[in-house]
Amino acid sequence: MPAPPGARFPPAVSRWSFLLVALGVCLTGCVSPGRQIRPLANELAAAGPAVLAAVRRAEPHRVQILIAEVVERPGAPSRLQRHGFRVDAEYFYPASSIKLCAAVAALQEAEQLEREHGLAGLAEAPLDVGPLFPGDSRQIEDPDHLANRRITLAHEVRKLALVSDNQAFNRLYDFVGHERLNRAMHSLGLTSVVLNHRLSDPRSVPDQRASAAITVGLAGGRSLEIPARQSPLELTNAAPGRLIGEAYLRGDQLVREPMDFTGRNGISLMDLQNLLVKVVRPDLTVPGPPLELSPEHRRLLLDAMTIYPRESSDPRYPAAEYPDDYCKFLLPGVRRVFPETAPGPRSEITGKIGRAYGFSVENSCLRNPANGRTVFVTAAIYTNDDGVLNDDRYEYGTVADPFFADLGEWVARHRLAR
Repeated sequence: MPAPPGARFPPAVSRWSFLLVALGVCLTGCVSPGRQIRPLANELAAAGPAVLAAVRRAEPHRVQILIAEVVERPGAPSRLQRHGFRVDAEYFYPASSIKLCAAVAALQEAEQLEREHGLAGLAEAPLDVGPLFPGDSRQIEDPDHLANRRITLAHEVRKLALVSDNQAFNRLYDFVGHERLNRAMHSLGLTSVVLNHRLSDPRSVPDQRASAAITVGLAGGRSLEIPARQSPLELTNAAPGRLIGEAYLRGDQLVREPMDFTGRNGISLMDLQNLLVKVVRPDLTVPGPPLELSPEHRRLLLDAMTIYPRESSDPRYPAAEYPDDYCKFLLPGVRRVFPETAPGPRSEITGKIGRAYGFSVENSCLRNPANGRTVFVTAAIYTNDDGVLNDDRYEYGTVADPFFADLGEWVARHRLAR
């Protein structure tokens, strides 16, 4: 698939168009032509005080919300009914929510290599990650892998989904490579995806397009060599609002200008949700080709995105350090409606969150097993009152977390419980 010269986000409506009577103010309702998104603004009047407070300042908070209910009808295919508020109105930094792209692409790559070389079980094969730059060390062991202390794709996918492990994402980034990673997403119709860099890695973007050599251990002492690669792709975000904040810290130096996110990782809210739909509900029709994954790999990914960290046997995560809502921003609100102590099967949340540079992103599928109702929730909010990035002074606990908790409660009460 030819690489686009720059990723393009879906067009957004910039006019203030929907009246929220309860607030008495106009709020941006972004509904792009042809995307069949019903306006959500008026419904948010019942979504709780933290949601309303964020919505009142929707533009400075860069609030975006996309709700997709699965409509099940006897004798008819299941379909999505979408409601949105400011969907893709501007750029948001996806942070760790973009890791789902790497997990999907890595499992696809493993299946492609299995077909090409007549192999099986590549996701469980040991990986030897070679040094890429001066000062890098060869990576062979993973002490968190209790089974054999080796690096494997399956184990990295579990860590990435369970606790949003950055090293796991970076290893999958190297396994697939910058070019193939982006092409894999674009071939699924997710053309807004820009994956230009690893996470928690200070190297510049040109260096980020390089990928380390990897040796895959096979049975009988054999191995499969994946050479080091240098990607020719130069992708940039095209959404408006890529200059963020008033200043940022570069080391100890305060740079008094906005931070430019043009070349950083990016994805539209719609594409982020569509990728999750392709993973969780391949029976549903969304733009682009379906995601082809083996049943084993799909189960691996779904399980890791659904269970709580404390429920994992390998790797293990103590509940005191990794509470149930560690990677589930909606969970506190959902539990107000569906407490864990209630009889019967618990509600399920399957997804991947992200948080960095003041942005908090939720991309999850919520399911009520009691009645079978399923709802996809994808939302983003920016909380940075002082306007300075990299100073670690973001209102995550006071604004973002309550926003997602109230949103989770509202969805559970008005979309899952009825």
